[in-house]
Amino acid sequence: MIESLPLLGAAFITGLLGSAHCFGMCGGLSGLFAVNASVASLRPQFSMAFTYNLGRVLSYAFLGAVVALVGQAFVDFIPRLAAPVRLASGLIIVIVGLQVAFGWRFLAPVEKTGAKIWNFIAPAAKSLLPVTSHPKALGLGLLWGWLPCGLVYSVLLIAATTAHPVDGGIVMIAFGLGTMPAMIATGISASRLSQFMSRKRVGAGLLIVLLGLLTLAMPLMKLSGSQGNAEHGQHGQLMPEHES
Repeated sequence: MIESLPLLGAAFITGLLGSAHCFGMCGGLSGLFAVNASVASLRPQFSMAFTYNLGRVLSYAFLGAVVALVGQAFVDFIPRLAAPVRLASGLIIVIVGLQVAFGWRFLAPVEKTGAKIWNFIAPAAKSLLPVTSHPKALGLGLLWGWLPCGLVYSVLLIAATTAHPVDGGIVMIAFGLGTMPAMIATGISASRLSQFMSRKRVGAGLLIVLLGLLTLAMPLMKLSGSQGNAEHGQHGQLMPEHES
């Protein structure tokens, strides 16, 4: 569990600070489907907005479990990948931190592929507009989770390195919860929130980098410790032979 804390922390902070930056770039929730009035109708109804975002987080959790299942299949097939995968977690977190801090877009090509998938989903999303009930809000949120986004894909890479469906889902839930404040807020308040969080972007990114380095340190310490124990064991085996 302790080893998962940096991953969860990185996912949450990425969602909390990174989503506000994306919010400002894409013009808010209304820009997602280009139906301002319909999406803005969620504004005065907090429970409706919460349901909408709950669906999105559940969608993230599902995707996290799927990619982690793929990661688990690779590790089960090639057990020697277990240690490199743990190291990959730290490296990916560091890259995500740099992405949040400086607005880099490492996964722009992947976003284009995701956009093609979204073209098949978009008609179903539009059919749920205007949102007039909680089931519609939940459905729209579930579909929104598939919207192509480099930030989401970055955290999905972290989820994949957990190599366990439950852990992968939890990582994405942490990310989704982090995005909640910016995504539930709408209109002027969201704009101000976005500006405030964007000013903290560099600091948050560097904090994520620190969590990545901490994630890297854990398997490296275990690796060095196991090598030290192995050398000690070999030394212990040689001593009796020398004495005899």
